[in-house]
This record gives sequence, structure tokens and C-alpha cells, in this order.
Amino acid sequence: MKNSLTRRMDPLIGKLKLLDEADTGSLMKELRKRETPTILGFLNQHAYNIAQRHPKIYESFFEVNYLLRDGVGIKMACLLNGVEPKANLNGSDFIPRLIEDFVGDSEDRYELFALGTQEPWLTDGARELFGDRPFHALDGFQKSGDYLQFVTSRHVKGRFPIIVLAMGMPKQEQIAVQLRDALDTPALLICGGAILDFAAQRFPRAPLLMRRFGLEWLFRLLIEPRRLFKRYALGIPLFFYYLSRNAFGKQRNGGDWNVLEREP
Repeated sequence: MKNSLTRRMDPLIGKLKLLDEADTGSLMKELRKRETPTILGFLNQHAYNIAQRHPKIYESFFEVNYLLRDGVGIKMACLLNGVEPKANLNGSDFIPRLIEDFVGDSEDRYELFALGTQEPWLTDGARELFGDRPFHALDGFQKSGDYLQFVTSRHVKGRFPIIVLAMGMPKQEQIAVQLRDALDTPALLICGGAILDFAAQRFPRAPLLMRRFGLEWLFRLLIEPRRLFKRYALGIPLFFYYLSRNAFGKQRNGGDWNVLEREP
């Protein structure tokens, strides 16, 4: 723990599970041993902004069992709060590693679900993400109850569901909570954002050098300026405003300052 520059710890930053690259193997082992449905999510600058504007979305991030750091913005937020940011666990890179580590050659133990985006990227992305393994897929434009019915009707008793939700924030986090509450078996629910679109090469990834320096957001802005202008050109200044407000302003109203006491 470094010296904090803030008056208090930002609860959303304090919720993060911060890991070095060498610790990711231990995380995967821990996830495999969980005996209840578990949500894995990622916090980036855009997610932080959304959470500040909508109290229900803010609370939904505290329902995530394991929240990982994604991006240079949250790295800065960690430093501001006196926390060592450790590794950047970008979902587009980490999720494929996680699935491969989980499933490996033990396909009969697991069942794979891809929920999100639209065709043809849904099927193409799921095939790239899951390899030659069988999977169930449903697009990201259904009602919340439809996803619950889809998963429960296809679940085989005794198997471990791995469910990738790739319909964007905050819908994926909210549906993940509903699925977790409904399932009565160990399961891993991964809030993956655009992971299926990236896997299907609908959107190109930034060059490796830009990714290493935390500049993938700039690459995405350059290739999709119309869609992402508000998210980055306006969202980044707003992000620093929210950080400053939470660091030095008044405490938020409501019960959200004690949610850090919840267990993973």
C-alpha cells in the first residue's frame, strides 16, 4: 500500500482484485474450487463513468465476485488511492487464457455458453473463443428472462457452466447477477464486453506496442471516431472529474460505502 492522495478509499477501486501476472494461475485455481456460481468482471474507465451516473449500475459492480483491473485509466485511479495497480488484465487477452486453462482436455466436465452481440459475429466469436468444443449461443438483444430460460433449459446436471456474457455494460452485469441467483450449481459467469466481437475480428485489436503502453483506447478511437467520441474524448475528462469528486468531495449518499465488506 502506497501513501494515498485521497481523503478516503474509493469503494469501487477498493473492490478490485489486483494481481500480478504470476498470480493469475492461483486465481484460476481458486475459481475452479468455488462451489457456487461466481461472477468475474472487469473495471475500465468507461465502466467507472457509467457506475458514477447510475446508482443501480454502481451497486451491480459490487455484486461481481471478482473485479479485475482493465486499462490505464483504472491504473491511475489505483495510484491516486494509494493502491499498487499491478497487472493490466484486459478482458480481450485474459478471457481466452482463462477458458483454455479451465477447460483444457476436460470438455465433458464443462458446458460453454456465449451470450451477446449478433450474427455472424456471435457464432464466429464463440468458435474462436471455445475452439472446436460444442457451445450454446444466444444474441445480446433478448429480454433478461430469456437468458435465464436459455441457460437453465440447456444445462446438463453435473456439468460446470462457463457463461460468457458479451452484451456490454451494464446489461451483462445485471444478467450475470440474475443467472448467479438462479443457478444451483458451480458456474463461472464472465462479463466480457466486446470479447466475442474481438474474437470474431469484427473490431481489430490495437498493435501490440500500443497495448503494452495502455493505448488501445486511442487506437479504437482513431478507427471508430463517431461511435467512440463521447466515450473517450468526453469520457476521459469526466473520468478524472469523478475521481477527484470521490477522492476529495463529499461522501456518496446511501449504503454503498459499506459494500466492500461483502465476501467474494
